[in-house]
Amino acid sequence: RCVEVFYIYFHAGRVEEPYVSITKKRQMPKDGYSEEIEKEVGQAEGKLCTHRSAFSRASVIQAFLGSAPQLTLQLYICVLQQEITAARSIFMVLSLLSIVYGALRCNILAIKIKYDDYDVSVKPAAYLCIFMWRSFEIATRVTVLVLFSSVLQIWTLPVVLVNFFGFFFYPWILFWQSKSPFPENIEKALSRVGTTIVLCLLTFLYAGINMFCWSAVQVKLNDPDLINKSQNWYRLTVYYMLRFIENAFLLLMWYIYKTDIYLYVCAPLLVLQLLIGYCMAVLFMLVFYQFCHPCKKLFSSSISEGLLSCFKFLCFICKPPKSTVLTDKAEVKSENTDEARSSSKTIDSQKGNPHQSVSSNA
Repeated sequence: RCVEVFYIYFHAGRVEEPYVSITKKRQMPKDGYSEEIEKEVGQAEGKLCTHRSAFSRASVIQAFLGSAPQLTLQLYICVLQQEITAARSIFMVLSLLSIVYGALRCNILAIKIKYDDYDVSVKPAAYLCIFMWRSFEIATRVTVLVLFSSVLQIWTLPVVLVNFFGFFFYPWILFWQSKSPFPENIEKALSRVGTTIVLCLLTFLYAGINMFCWSAVQVKLNDPDLINKSQNWYRLTVYYMLRFIENAFLLLMWYIYKTDIYLYVCAPLLVLQLLIGYCMAVLFMLVFYQFCHPCKKLFSSSISEGLLSCFKFLCFICKPPKSTVLTDKAEVKSENTDEARSSSKTIDSQKGNPHQSVSSNA
């Protein structure tokens, strides 16, 4: 692909192309009005766009199936050996930048797939927010996994397998619940077995991404494009809440069972820094969706409204049912009325006693 890209790029414009295709894109709505723009795309430009999208997907695969395990392993070795060499630190920084770049490309791909009909232009502020969001999220996640695995090696594999297979089977469970027919239009040359293998590889990559950070591209097997194009704030909120609880639990286990290799480490301060780092990632995510998202004008609801509705829903779940509340109130009212009646009877009896005594004396 690289050789073909350079060949097309340096030979573009020298020979007149036999045909061009016309694409129609809509601009972002301004004052409620959206204009449609037609653009001619030559054969060379179309091939370059195809190669660019392929490079973007390859960077995501390389980041989460190559650099992420490599960074975790290198940091684990540094913790056990209690030293960080210059070469190893350089490789860890490069691995972290590779993962962050893959996550950033995943966000941009998700935006372009969901809003394919619009001419999307991402501003530098959006890139900066995504970079900070993904840097804090991935760095804290890898550190938490390494700290936990350094003291509880036996429980590392169950934690990893539960996370991985949970995200791997989640799209399949939703597909079986929808009772949709098996997707046959992925590739005409593929058989049913080949299509199943492709879908398994797709969900494998999806699980690998969600192990370390939120996957901006949500897999939906019953959709023709295999991508969920709706913006689901509930799923996003639940993911970050559960991930924060999991990170806090893993850090608590590390704090309880930490060994002598952490003798010169201030454990409470490190736990606090990691939790604050994850909260910073969530903060940059909120800033991106609220202010810097290139298609925020197309949202049916903003991120603040979505989070508010999520919290209302969670509060509604946590509240006791109305029937129990009404029965409790009825019981309290009945008790109050019984007490009032008994108190009134005692008052009447106390008032009647002097009359009785006077009559008896007479």
